[in-house]
Amino acid sequence: MNTQKNQSNMPSPFWWKWLIAATILVLAFGLAMVVIPEPISQLFALILSSSQIVNSLGESAKAYHLLFQGVLGATMFGWGMALLVTVLTLFRRGIQEGWTILSISLIAWFIPDTTFSLWSGYWQNGILNVILLTLFAIPLAATYRTFFPKQP
Repeated sequence: MNTQKNQSNMPSPFWWKWLIAATILVLAFGLAMVVIPEPISQLFALILSSSQIVNSLGESAKAYHLLFQGVLGATMFGWGMALLVTVLTLFRRGIQEGWTILSISLIAWFIPDTTFSLWSGYWQNGILNVILLTLFAIPLAATYRTFFPKQP
């Protein structure tokens, strides 16, 4: 494991700041799912074309739905913190493991989340996932050769 700072592999501040912004978006959305669950639930219902379903739930089902959403939001917030710490430390210092951790984490989220969304008929969530993945993929692709230079 190469954990020493490598000046020649330092990522551009532009891409580093881009990743910070994308990570703050993950953090903010995860926290919003916990702090303002009902508006976020309604937003998801609108995006997923399931407003009728959510609005027809009984009170105990709505409470359970909001609990599940809060737990998911807290999980997203925790994942976002791990992403942020990685971006602020390893990635910023040009350490290969920072780039790898970000990439693997995003793939590990994207594939099962998007697959399940499509399988369950909620393709709209798949589109949201593609947008979020793209926000991270652009700077990761742009910095790939910075972290993994071609070997002569």
